[in-house]
Amino acid sequence: MGDLLNLTGMVLSAIPMGDFDKRVVVLTKERGKIHAFAKGARRQNSSLLAAANPFCFGTFSFYEGRSSYTLVQAEVKSYFRELSQDVEGAYYGFYFMEFADCYARENNDEVELLKLLYASMRALANPHLDRELVRRVFELKAMVVNGEYPEVFSCAECQSREELSAFTLARNGLLCSRCAPKYMGAVPLLESAVYALQYVVSTPVEKLYTFTLSEEVMGQFAQVVERFRKKYIEKEFKTLDILQSILNY
Repeated sequence: MGDLLNLTGMVLSAIPMGDFDKRVVVLTKERGKIHAFAKGARRQNSSLLAAANPFCFGTFSFYEGRSSYTLVQAEVKSYFRELSQDVEGAYYGFYFMEFADCYARENNDEVELLKLLYASMRALANPHLDRELVRRVFELKAMVVNGEYPEVFSCAECQSREELSAFTLARNGLLCSRCAPKYMGAVPLLESAVYALQYVVSTPVEKLYTFTLSEEVMGQFAQVVERFRKKYIEKEFKTLDILQSILNY
């Protein structure tokens, strides 16, 4: 057994193993995504009973074995209980966890993704923020963190920075009013939608959730993010299917 590792992170998922154990996936600042066994975490007297669950953020102590980690202790800073006790909020959160799990890699620098995940969970818990906007901001920024994002500061056709007014997947970016007619199916955008895309792409995570959008602009913003997500992420998210069924109920 190696030295004890103290890592800052968030539990993305937890699966029961045997009668009393769990297998957890934790996104950590220091070592990216890691898989670990939490022995006895399902026992009522276990110190890991509450910590070995999705949404838990804090400092986790592991022993590193030859092929896996063992979670032995946790100092939880936030459980996000306000979300776990709200079905809609919980499934937004579960979707964010699954999305982060899709992108995160072992032994990779995932500091920005962890910061984004934590900030987005806090935004979900804020009753003054539209959760659908939080979702779209999270999706787009996660793709930016992963190095996949549309050209939003100049026309993808002629490189003009003036009169940006549409989005096309064909060029992975925005189009000016002169070039937009060349592309069938381009999404027309109001100036506020263009600014929202630019803001999310360029703004530090700490300042992301500081704006609201009108219903019309939100629709355009969401349409662009959805098209971009479906192009670059082939994975079908089970939690998103459940979330959409809840929202449409």
